[in-house]
Amino acid sequence: MDFSPRSAPILDEGQEVGAPNAVPLAIGSVLEIAGSNSLILLKQSMLDQLAAHPDPSVAMSGQVGSQIKIKIGSTWLVSSVRSLRLDSASGSIVAQIDFLGEGDEERLTGRLFNFRRGVTRYPVPGAEVFPVSNRDMKEIYAAADRPHVEVGTVFPTKDIRGALFIDALLGKHFALLGSTGTGKSTSAALILHRICDMAPEGHIVMIDPHGEYSAAFEGNGAIYDVSNLAMPYWLMNFEEHCEVFVTSSGSNRQMDADILAKCLLAAKAKNRAAEGVSKLTVDSPIPYLLSDLTSLIQAEMGKLDKAGDSAPYLRLKTKIDEIKADPRYSFMFSGMLVADTMADFIARVFRLPGQGKPISIIDVSGVPSEITSVVVSVLSRMVFDHAIWSRGEHQRPVLLVCEEAHRYVPNERNADSSSVGRILSRIAKEGRKYGVSLGLVTQRPSDLAEGVLSQLGTIIAMRLNNERDQAFVKAAMPEGARGFLDSIPALRNREAIICGEGVSIPIRVALDTLEEHKRPASSDPLFSELWKCTGGEEDSLARTIKRWRSQGR
Repeated sequence: MDFSPRSAPILDEGQEVGAPNAVPLAIGSVLEIAGSNSLILLKQSMLDQLAAHPDPSVAMSGQVGSQIKIKIGSTWLVSSVRSLRLDSASGSIVAQIDFLGEGDEERLTGRLFNFRRGVTRYPVPGAEVFPVSNRDMKEIYAAADRPHVEVGTVFPTKDIRGALFIDALLGKHFALLGSTGTGKSTSAALILHRICDMAPEGHIVMIDPHGEYSAAFEGNGAIYDVSNLAMPYWLMNFEEHCEVFVTSSGSNRQMDADILAKCLLAAKAKNRAAEGVSKLTVDSPIPYLLSDLTSLIQAEMGKLDKAGDSAPYLRLKTKIDEIKADPRYSFMFSGMLVADTMADFIARVFRLPGQGKPISIIDVSGVPSEITSVVVSVLSRMVFDHAIWSRGEHQRPVLLVCEEAHRYVPNERNADSSSVGRILSRIAKEGRKYGVSLGLVTQRPSDLAEGVLSQLGTIIAMRLNNERDQAFVKAAMPEGARGFLDSIPALRNREAIICGEGVSIPIRVALDTLEEHKRPASSDPLFSELWKCTGGEEDSLARTIKRWRSQGR
């Protein structure tokens, strides 16, 4: 659609919108200019005519969330409409707009091309305002030759694809936010499937706390849970050891930690694998025997002069023996995990090589709740430490995705001083320097640690029903995206606002429908249907109790 006065007749107020060669021209003018946003006056009569236009982009122009353009010399300045209000004095509509970017004008047609983010020249009050056409939208949202994945259709068009630029999306982290029931899990699966299809030799680790994603990635991912994860306990650093073995608090906790540090270092020193290590510390991932650790604690207790001082030693020894005997912890604390399998574990979990299955789904739903945070902490820290110590080698960037991220990166109000929050915060701040990308998926962004969301370069926001969550997301986004974020409460299911580095400009997209076999097992039960079913309750209950008692699936 052409808006140039040189190449098409002006659409007069009395002219029918759908008439041949009818091209809408000025729909208003600039009223006030500010640095990031401005005010424009829109003609009500023109907006009424545009509403029936066959081009959906033109028909939406002037409405909240739509785009308009302003001509400055040979440049088109594109803006989005944030809000509308009626000026009772003039009868015109006053709109607040946010500047998005600019493009050049084709000399023959007057159309927009070579669009780029940012503004170099601002219009002056009185400059005319024009609607944006479908052709303009294609130029604005064109992915060009940058590596990208397409995830949906740009609102309000039917054929313009919304693209995520992979290098910017992963290089500067991202977050997927949305209330329960908005299609958040399916959208996460959609994005990860698109990335896997694009990079079948990639390296993605996803923490799945509810066991939803195993069904979605059976064909192109490696699935790990308590039955086959086999994560050696000696991979924990000292802080994680304390979270598992030290149960006391206050001054007693420091005393227990000092005893554990001394005995842990001695247990690691006994292992032959430590002979080639020049500087052995309590954080070194060196295999050791839990029996050696308890024996050393027992020996230290035997050196005491008073029996009353043995309480810290007994606490530690009792806790270690308890974990060794508990079958729920066998995936991590089994006696079979003493061998030096660090290289094999990293290769399996980080998909080195990918072998056409670039994503690892770590299902932690079967992990005892007491150590879930420790397991996530170890996995996250291994990703980060591997990236640090592999510098100088052929770099293998890794994407770490955390579902239910607010459980692991809580704010100070909800913090439980766990190590996983600290390592994920560090990845958010420093990970991009080492080739570690972080993807956070959560329904409660306001419960995330302060500052973490602002470190994420791309925000994919679905509908958020909680006002505190909405305010938290808006505060983390640049000024130019605020108009889009104002529409978050009004989004439909499987619709999202995408802002930040991963897109050319902020966009509202209707996300693609994912094939049934690629969706996570996150659909809600249909009470109206399931409550009509009957029969087989006794056998079902017997199987349920058997799994319940054996703590296995």
